[in-house]
Amino acid sequence: MSTGRTQRRLAAILAADVVGYSRLMGQDETGTLAALKAARTGLIDPKITEHSGRVFKSMGDGLLAEFPSVVNAVSCAVEIQRGMQARNNDLPEERTIQLRIGINLGDIIVEDGDVFGDGVNVAARIESIAPPGGVAVSGTVRDHLGTRLDLQFEDIGEQTLKNIDRPIRIYLIGGGARGGLSYPALPDKPSIAVLPFENMSGDQEQEYFADGMAEEIITALSRFRQLFVIARNSSFTYKGRAVDVKQIGRELGVRYVLEGSVRRAGSRLRITGQLIDTSTGAHLWADRFEGSLVDVFDLQDQVTTGVVGAVLPKLEQAELDRSRRKPTENLDAYDYFLRGLAGLYQWTKESIAEALSNLYRAIELDPNFASAYGVAARTYVRRSAGGWIQDRDREYAEAIRLARRAADLGKDDALALVCAGITLSFIAGEHEDGKILTDRALALNPNLAWAWLFSGWARVWLGEPEETIDRVGRAMRLSPSDPDSFSMHCAMAFAHFFAGRYGEAVSWAERAVREKPDILFPVIIAAASNAQAGRSDQAKNAMAQVRRIDPTLRMSNLRELYQMIRRSEDFERWSEGLRKAGLPE
Repeated sequence: MSTGRTQRRLAAILAADVVGYSRLMGQDETGTLAALKAARTGLIDPKITEHSGRVFKSMGDGLLAEFPSVVNAVSCAVEIQRGMQARNNDLPEERTIQLRIGINLGDIIVEDGDVFGDGVNVAARIESIAPPGGVAVSGTVRDHLGTRLDLQFEDIGEQTLKNIDRPIRIYLIGGGARGGLSYPALPDKPSIAVLPFENMSGDQEQEYFADGMAEEIITALSRFRQLFVIARNSSFTYKGRAVDVKQIGRELGVRYVLEGSVRRAGSRLRITGQLIDTSTGAHLWADRFEGSLVDVFDLQDQVTTGVVGAVLPKLEQAELDRSRRKPTENLDAYDYFLRGLAGLYQWTKESIAEALSNLYRAIELDPNFASAYGVAARTYVRRSAGGWIQDRDREYAEAIRLARRAADLGKDDALALVCAGITLSFIAGEHEDGKILTDRALALNPNLAWAWLFSGWARVWLGEPEETIDRVGRAMRLSPSDPDSFSMHCAMAFAHFFAGRYGEAVSWAERAVREKPDILFPVIIAAASNAQAGRSDQAKNAMAQVRRIDPTLRMSNLRELYQMIRRSEDFERWSEGLRKAGLPE
């Protein structure tokens, strides 16, 4: 019975919830309960007490706690998430638990030890949009926190939260990967990130050449199975930034960093490189290589050999020799190929068109350049995913032609094979061939993040969501800061959607939309996921954006445009979600 003691006050409220709790309980109820109990007693509850907090409500899959200040609440949340990651690193994958945490500062009502009020309700809703392993806070929390804690914040704008009558500005607290607080654990083998090489030529037009040099070294190093090599897209997020190598090591989860520069003057090249131990900042190796442009591949080989020799001194010479594979002997073709890659990574309609033009020029100069065919085919996939296809029959036929040529020419070229595989799967619906080609690429280069990602996408369409999640998770580990991470998040969203886990699908889809709000695929999976999750307002908003991107899309042509969805039950989920979201008949 209530004693009538009611008190109002301002408090920081922390809401925490287990990600995918129902799925975990369905897989192993006893093990999940034991793991959650161990996390509560061994980490979560002690941290809350340590930071002067109090748990006022516990649910099977979460809790609510109040703190006297936002500094206490945020510090506690960060330490809990990092502690959870450390615990998960020591557990088998099926026993790991991830949390979402949301924090709000607001007015609360305390009655007989229980806590109510708008401040609590908002915190609970904020928690629902936090990324797995991450922390989301309200704008009020961010404002009160100021510079008191050394944390990174990502402003994701005003969000419409369920049953909250006003939009709330939300910030994600970042550590390593976007929106997450845990740094990746070091792999069980030597790990390295190759940073973008500095262009010392004094000519911005040569920037693509310096980027291409670093990318080719990444490709060469990735062929050593003894090494864990961070993908190009993640290491290139540090381009133009003054970041301490120790921080890079923490954020990417690597032991070593290679940095360098390229100076190109006429037909002469000078490449410098230095290898740094990220745990100590010590320089392990440095060298300078000079030669003519016609010797560019030999110079790459020299740099690669020097790095591997410093990291793995006992590698057999045969392994070194095997890494020296030239993509083409035609330097002009190689130049256009690098320009094409540079355009591809920009992910705009105009840059993709320019990339395709450069890749066709590379193919014209070297008709046997497998990687150029593969990446050219990949540009059509990007045009389709972006909603930029104009002549579907002609462009799809050309994409398939390029993909098959890449597969024929590039039997030992992982990049050519993986691009061919995703094109045949996505464009032609030939998912089995897509699986075979992307798996062959993985056999050739197990460090190629694209191969893990695209082999996951092929399995999405075949109706293998759990396998998709595993493979895309590997891609995210190899490239934790990838500018293409929205594609990884999209694949995760589709996998959870087809598995019927609509809340999880919404979380991944909305992360993808935040990164690429003008690309069709993230927006359309967000519309379908929100609709199936019962979030009708968010679904309708997403559908309005879908219609702006692709006004031709209808329920009547949905099967034609999404023929890559193989299983009938998956397509039924898909069409039902889009119809609920408001896609016209």
